[in-house]
Amino acid sequence: MTEQPTSFERPQPGVDPAEARGALLRTQKQPAQQLGNPALPAQARTDGPSSGPGTATPCGKGTDGNGKELPVNGSEHSQPATTEPDAHRPRPAPEGIPAQPGAEQERAPGGQERRTGRGLPPGRPMPMRRDGDRLRFVGAATRRIARGLDLDEIVMGLCRATVPTFSDAILVYLREPLPVGDERPSGPVVLRLRRTDRIPQERDTDGVLLPPAFEPEPEPSVLADLSSLTTELCEVRPGGALNEVLRGVRPVFADAPAARAALPELLGEGGEGVVPGGQRAILAPLRGRRRVIGAALFLRRPDRLAFEADDLLVAAQLATHSALGIDKAVLYGREAYIADELQRTMLPETLPRPTGVRLASRYLPAAETARVGGDWYDAIPLPGSRVALVVGDVMGHSMTSAAIMGQLRTTAQTLAGLDLPPQEVLHHLDEQAQRLGTDRMATCLYAVYDPVTHRITIANAGHPPPVLLHLGGRAEVLRVPPGAPIGVGGVDFEAVELDAPAGGTLLLYTDGLVESRLRDVWTGIEQLREKLAATAQLTGPDHPPPLEALCDEVLDMLGPGDRDDDIALLAARFDGIAPSDVAYWTLEPEDSAPGQARRLARRALARWDLEDLTDSVELLVSEVVTNAVRYASRPVTLRLLRTDVLRCEVGDDVPQLPRLRQARATDEGGRGLYLVNKLARRWGATRLSTGKVVWFELNPG
Repeated sequence: MTEQPTSFERPQPGVDPAEARGALLRTQKQPAQQLGNPALPAQARTDGPSSGPGTATPCGKGTDGNGKELPVNGSEHSQPATTEPDAHRPRPAPEGIPAQPGAEQERAPGGQERRTGRGLPPGRPMPMRRDGDRLRFVGAATRRIARGLDLDEIVMGLCRATVPTFSDAILVYLREPLPVGDERPSGPVVLRLRRTDRIPQERDTDGVLLPPAFEPEPEPSVLADLSSLTTELCEVRPGGALNEVLRGVRPVFADAPAARAALPELLGEGGEGVVPGGQRAILAPLRGRRRVIGAALFLRRPDRLAFEADDLLVAAQLATHSALGIDKAVLYGREAYIADELQRTMLPETLPRPTGVRLASRYLPAAETARVGGDWYDAIPLPGSRVALVVGDVMGHSMTSAAIMGQLRTTAQTLAGLDLPPQEVLHHLDEQAQRLGTDRMATCLYAVYDPVTHRITIANAGHPPPVLLHLGGRAEVLRVPPGAPIGVGGVDFEAVELDAPAGGTLLLYTDGLVESRLRDVWTGIEQLREKLAATAQLTGPDHPPPLEALCDEVLDMLGPGDRDDDIALLAARFDGIAPSDVAYWTLEPEDSAPGQARRLARRALARWDLEDLTDSVELLVSEVVTNAVRYASRPVTLRLLRTDVLRCEVGDDVPQLPRLRQARATDEGGRGLYLVNKLARRWGATRLSTGKVVWFELNPG
């Protein structure tokens, strides 16, 4: 739906006819005879008889030189008659915003102004004397306001629809902050000047200026800069004049006693000077569904006709539609904020930095109007420097899907903390999905990477298979048993163990990346494999592509019709830990085990040229091994890992986790973990299915 120029000239080249201001522009190349006898709009009415060819009649009919009526295309679209050649015939104007009162009574026969005797500029608004004119104006203006989706668009739509057609200037005040829904704001009501608009003094577009002979008269200084003459914030005092006007809801003329008392409070000290005298200003409260959310002030210049009583109804309609639109925009903004916050909390804010692997991720919602979905990814550090890589997809992309996704992701994190095998994790996720409901379906892929053994264990529940990009540039779709989706119930899941070579990149993704209405899933997987191989060729066979750039290249394979679903992407670059950087021993649970652990750790540090850490490592290893030997019934494991930090891990078969406590002065023990907490960079304990692992890290130098 388009809106039409408010003037009665045909549209000029390069000017949008839907822009009310654009109708006021003229080109310098316009013939003088056309400027002197412009075509009137179909909505304008003339009070006198037709003055000649090309003049529109009140009913939208034209007449020729003999007074004979000419046919028209419709009741609201008139085609003026003319004796000019076809090349200069004005186009029929479709429905637009009719002109407002302000010039008809000033126009004398012959197209001159009664008061000055000068010709009126072609862009001067023409009056509306019929109720149908006002109805068409309100219809077109409210359609323009309704097109806005956010707060700024709606307020701008109100300004552009009323200036200059209904008023010469407008001030829009809104509550700060705007209430949402049925919220009850605390504190006093504060109005903020949200936007001002007025007829510009220089009307030009793309360098096209008005001819000098038809430049408008200078505007009064009171409308020159509204924002500088009024205050930005005003507090509505309870029981004050402004509060009474806003509570009355109905628009009032500015010369009414209540409005005269309210304007100084609204505009600030000296701000009432912007209001012209007489009935040339309307103060209209903006009332939403539950409360007044602001006010609009419509202004007309002193050289223009004053507002009429029927214009109060027009202002009321504009204020009502604008307020309801603002209410909807605020509610939509709150829903979008909730959706964004929900999605942000459901997905990991940052990825961990586990030893021997680098990670990168991407998430794309299905559309801007559906910002939440059921796709998720996760990376969970595990004992022994391992990491669990998870990607899943709950059916649908709605708030319900996001809520179910959050529960499944939390369950997966809890199960990963128990260090269960991947197939067992999927089995428990399947049970959890069945408890959530009979139709809670999801797909999931769970993989555990061990940087020491350079192996990866993968279990799949109906999810697209991962793709492994080797260091030489070969992309391989891993053969993983597909399994049944989570939520089916009564299905066994199978895990496979594969090589994870150093320099390789594992790509986990959801079906939104490879499946759409335009391609099936296997075609998309093949395109993904080819895209990865082509990207790897750019960096050469000896250098894998950067992870972040690789993720961006993968998303570039999406076409215009490929965004049917959410997309979650998790890329893992396998660096691994070299065997020369790993030291592993098994100690019998005997009293001599702590001393043996100190000697073994000292030798490993000497081999790695880390003698500076010898004293700290011996002390901490002795304390942790002593606690393990005291309660263990099976051999205790000791492992040292040298990466960017020195990591020590001590494992035993006792599931109870140690707890840091403050020992009393008379206690003979209980200070081991206190020393670990003071000297180590980080430390922790993780429960395993076979016991637990206590670990600590030290900075190498």
